[in-house]
Amino acid sequence: MSLKDELKTLVIDALNLDELTVDGIADDAPLLSEELGIDSVDVLELAVAIERRYGIQIGDEQLGREAFASISALARFVERQRALANN
Repeated sequence: MSLKDELKTLVIDALNLDELTVDGIADDAPLLSEELGIDSVDVLELAVAIERRYGIQIGDEQLGREAFASISALARFVERQRALANN
């Protein structure tokens, strides 16, 4: 499973979006949109789920906005944080 698909599954599971499927979330669609119904409380829950799953933290609000822009942006963020942790 690709990192993007893992993240989509994490979004669906963490936020109980059972009506969605991995294929129903576009890689570049805005995560913070009415389409997915994700609000600021959901973002906090998702940040905690990402911290638990990948052992990385989203340190500040600006970084969070960038990371949660889309699944593609979130995948880039996770990959960057993994690379930094391995150095």
